[in-house]
Amino acid sequence: MSEVARRRFLQGAGVLGVAGALGSGTASATSRYQWLSGDHHAHTQYSYDGMYTVEQQIRGALRHGTDWLAVTDHGHASHEAHSVEATAADLRRAARKFPQLLLWHGMEWNVPGAEHATLFFEDCHDEAGVLRDFERQFDWRLNGAEASNPANERKALDAIRFLQTKIRNGTMKSALVFVNHPMRNGRVAPHELRAMHDLAPDIVVGMEGAPGAQGDGDPLRGPGGHRGGYANSPGSNSYTPYPPEAYRTYGGFDWMTAKVGGVWDSLLAEGLGWWITSNSDSHFNSRDTIVRVPEPGNQFDLTGKHLDAVEGAVPQVAPPYVDFFPCEFSRTVVGATRRTRGAVMEGLRAGRVWVSHGGLVDDLRFDVCATGGTQTMGGRLRVRRGSDVTVLVKARLATRPNSAGFVPRLRRLDLIKGAVTGRSSSETLATPHVKVERSYEPRWHHAVFTHTFRNVREPFYLRLRGTDGNRGAFEPQADAPGAANPWEDLWCYTNPIFVEVR
Repeated sequence: MSEVARRRFLQGAGVLGVAGALGSGTASATSRYQWLSGDHHAHTQYSYDGMYTVEQQIRGALRHGTDWLAVTDHGHASHEAHSVEATAADLRRAARKFPQLLLWHGMEWNVPGAEHATLFFEDCHDEAGVLRDFERQFDWRLNGAEASNPANERKALDAIRFLQTKIRNGTMKSALVFVNHPMRNGRVAPHELRAMHDLAPDIVVGMEGAPGAQGDGDPLRGPGGHRGGYANSPGSNSYTPYPPEAYRTYGGFDWMTAKVGGVWDSLLAEGLGWWITSNSDSHFNSRDTIVRVPEPGNQFDLTGKHLDAVEGAVPQVAPPYVDFFPCEFSRTVVGATRRTRGAVMEGLRAGRVWVSHGGLVDDLRFDVCATGGTQTMGGRLRVRRGSDVTVLVKARLATRPNSAGFVPRLRRLDLIKGAVTGRSSSETLATPHVKVERSYEPRWHHAVFTHTFRNVREPFYLRLRGTDGNRGAFEPQADAPGAANPWEDLWCYTNPIFVEVR
């Protein structure tokens, strides 16, 4: 684009007025951070349902541009008895061998009274010992606390208090918990999300906005698959008020996230910092040539470890090969002040996160500004009543083929606005005060858009979503069983920015 054309484009988008809104010398909020791609939900041979060695998982992650990775093998009796120290040793070797990758030793916690969540620590003394202790006391596979009932929900809160105690006594600097695939079985109720977050808003900070196992809906793997493994119906431990449509993905995203005015928006409407991520949930990766070797049926039960997988010859597509390597399909991009584990955790905790599928966008910047200040994703912009508030969106569209071999095209970005109305019932599933405020159609490789809210009077939040529009509609559509190639329906989402009015 010529400089004249570029200037006309920026004028048409209203960008030349943004400098005045920001004030002279005020930098874009997004420019303060390094934006690092990663994944907090991946498995190895130390999961009862996994396969990859730690090094195989890391090499795959690095091939796809991963900057940070948490290894989160499943809680399990054999895992607690045999796997934790062995995983720690493998990760120490990997950290020395691959210093370019920020690594965590976490776990996928079977949450009492619910389903699964990611857990990982910052600067923990005796990390393996703390993980084993936590798993032994608070994982429902070990203590029988699976059923959805008040006693088990209280046990989940006791687990969070355990982490708070470890932080207070200096055993660890911090911890993070993300609820995984919340609507896959509908077993985590809205009041459980609120209760955990209320107890520890610096620990339980969000959920997977999109589950892993995205290849499960690909017709190549055979009939009957569902993106994310969302093929279930309500069960005995499911939260009864969830409607039947909640158990499906929409453009690969969880119903809680994809439904405008739904569960996620109801939490944001209360002003809660409840953030979304997107992850691989990597166990067996679609089209990979690494395969599990034959082993005794009791191999994992006796040792807490599957035999090392080996390189094969034929790309695998049949079940259970329905996942992707970290950052191959799903990316969680975090704004970090430094390239350190602590800075990534701080960025996740603060909600400085956007997520994308299939390489839909190379970069996505989202700022909200008013006289004297600017905030990016996860931030809270405080303004005086009657102020003007301007949104600045910058998207760098994809120019390189993704893992499926094509360059995706972002066809539309939606700016979504929701009113912050204060706390509601702990069982709230929806809020009516949310709408798509404005939509943009990117036309250049570097797309820049603005929107100004005049004379703001009440608090609100803003978030973005984008799509390739390949389903013929710009609203997320329910993914069809066995006919939902993930590469043919790509979306991206940002976390919100809150505008607080004084």
